[in-house]
Amino acid sequence: MRLFLISCLLCIGCSARASQIALIIDDMGNNKQDALAFALPANVAFAILPNKALSKTFSNRAAAQQREVMLHMPMESLAGNNQEKNVLLSSMPPQQIIQTLKMALSTVPHAVGVNNHMGSRLTQLTLPMSVTMEFLSEHGLFFVDSRTTRYSKAEDIAKKNNVLSAKRNVFLDHTPSPKQIDKQFNRLLRLSKKYGYAVGIAHPYPQTLEYLKVHLDTLQQHGIKLVKLSDVVSSGAAYAYHPKVKLYPKPLELQLGGKGTQP
Repeated sequence: MRLFLISCLLCIGCSARASQIALIIDDMGNNKQDALAFALPANVAFAILPNKALSKTFSNRAAAQQREVMLHMPMESLAGNNQEKNVLLSSMPPQQIIQTLKMALSTVPHAVGVNNHMGSRLTQLTLPMSVTMEFLSEHGLFFVDSRTTRYSKAEDIAKKNNVLSAKRNVFLDHTPSPKQIDKQFNRLLRLSKKYGYAVGIAHPYPQTLEYLKVHLDTLQQHGIKLVKLSDVVSSGAAYAYHPKVKLYPKPLELQLGGKGTQP
């Protein structure tokens, strides 16, 4: 009964204010062309890859715009292909995970949070994710689960370690065609109206950036506000997302190679 009342209060709170979306641009720092994303509104967060030639430059520039910076932390995927240097691996002992996180953070100054790059294997595993979340808790960083697998335990483990957290609701450009970007953007808007908040992830593809430059200016017409990512993770609304969705109890050890996963 208590949980039911809390859910009702959260829903009432969501309906009492304008719907909100938070948006992350992933994979920042791979190349100079990514700098085109700096023309987007400052409320759009940048998830910057560590250990890149442009990591510090982009992080400093984003901070100068009062834009939220995230560490886009490479994590082990099921496929194991095209993984970044200094990726977090399931074979690492806890101290190595911590040292890898520290090194990555040193190349992305001003980071206020972390989200996973790939990670369809690692985010299913309790031990490495627990070590990661303990580290984030100690350093006052929030976490956004990119949800590269439906079996991810990351958000649940973050909550257990008192790490402010949310999860990605929509990938805008998993298929980077204008038609699909438009379809996914409108899905993001629908979810925000239904639940009060929604979190989208996109990439610095030219076609995505052009679309966002035009359509983010139309949000007010839809009664939707673009907010900073920290507004979502700190509001408690992230915990109200999709209350009817059941957790997937089958761990990686039983699901390795199963359907529904992405790198």
